[in-house]
Amino acid sequence: MRKFRVQTLLAALIGLLTVTSAVQAQQKKVLDQIVAVVNNHIILKSDVDSVLAQYLQSEQQSGKVTFHKSMWYQALESEIDKYVLLEKAKIDSVTVTDQEVDKALNQRIDQMEKQAGGKKALEDYFGKSIIELKAQWRDLYRQDAVVNKVRQNELSKIDISRAEVVDFYNSIPKDSMPTIPESVKLAQIVKIPPPDKDAEKAAYDMASELRDSIVVYHKNFEALAKRWSQGPSASYGGHIGLISVKDLVPEYAAAAAALQPGQISQVVKSSFGYHIIRLNKRVGDKIDTDQILIKIDKDRRDDQKAIKFLTQIRDSVLNDHKSFADMARKYSDDEATAPSGGELLNPQTGDQYLDLTKLDPSLYRIVLLLDKKGEISQPKPYTIQNPQQEKAYRIVQLKDRVKEHQANLQQDYELIKNYALQQKKMKIMTKWMQGLRNQVYVEYMIPVPKSDQKMELSQQQSG
Repeated sequence: MRKFRVQTLLAALIGLLTVTSAVQAQQKKVLDQIVAVVNNHIILKSDVDSVLAQYLQSEQQSGKVTFHKSMWYQALESEIDKYVLLEKAKIDSVTVTDQEVDKALNQRIDQMEKQAGGKKALEDYFGKSIIELKAQWRDLYRQDAVVNKVRQNELSKIDISRAEVVDFYNSIPKDSMPTIPESVKLAQIVKIPPPDKDAEKAAYDMASELRDSIVVYHKNFEALAKRWSQGPSASYGGHIGLISVKDLVPEYAAAAAALQPGQISQVVKSSFGYHIIRLNKRVGDKIDTDQILIKIDKDRRDDQKAIKFLTQIRDSVLNDHKSFADMARKYSDDEATAPSGGELLNPQTGDQYLDLTKLDPSLYRIVLLLDKKGEISQPKPYTIQNPQQEKAYRIVQLKDRVKEHQANLQQDYELIKNYALQQKKMKIMTKWMQGLRNQVYVEYMIPVPKSDQKMELSQQQSG
């Protein structure tokens, strides 16, 4: 039924379909056209247009792609494959947990915030709070997570032997071997400075005074929220709306769930700050609440305490022969790297060795001062890559350094293995997807290029 560039197909199965485009498609009120049917699922032209538009937008930001008409048919194929995989999920009883959905949803929200220029800009664009957007998009992301899990289950079955890797390497002309740039293997230990005691007390005292104003002096909750709340719902008088308790931070959910309608909570502390909560109503596992949020001034932190702590860890590793990895697992505040002993990985490939020229400027400056394996930097400022973008300090250890060279099996076996494995996976997955398509009803409702025409379009695009 189709022969497409396999790289595009595999990426498109999950990456091209975004909740934003799906929501936009749902909101269209113009007449549309059915372009394909998969069992009882219909695919509209607007669905494909939205998928393609989102893909072009994300790729053009990096200057990697220009539009070609074959892309529309690639987007159509990815939509068909998505519904085929959903049918496969039903047969295999594949499900996903709420935690898996939350992870995918939070990652996408973080990405959208960066593209929009911040949380407020994103909320202004949609006219809804982040909490409301997550509630609206949850079911769509659950669908995407199921599709991804079906695909990952099949991919996990594919492995490659050393002999296959060697054959792959020998099939490449030696003068075509890529040059591997200088790379480094790094690990880090991160410490978030504790809040300045005065800053935390000031936030708590303010929240307490506001609560007293409401409970004791009967001041208007909405008016105080609009004036003093530092949460995203401040402009709405603190109203969050009807939200599942699963979508709220645990401390907030527990305090709100314990209230009766109309009651005001005590001052509640969460990772966001101090909350004053009013429960409006409860519908099943959902609650409608108002809040006043007073944040702890994160700029008022005890930096010297974090620096002193990291300096002590550095001395323990260098002088007392403590394991850097063990210390990272035990003490690092960076949830992304602590479980692996502080090891920094390439976020795109998962490789341990990082291209020296592609390190972010702050990390590059640190590495330039490290000459020998095992050396550890002094504590340096760092911003943790989480939704809060917390300011912290870190020490970095140079675990290895590899000079620029032409790729070879001795130094770059894992890299070459990954290339060979990806090629094998693409071949097997293409055949597997075709087999799945033959098991379900797939009908095109518009003329589409034949296999050889699609291949020609792809070749023209790559040329």
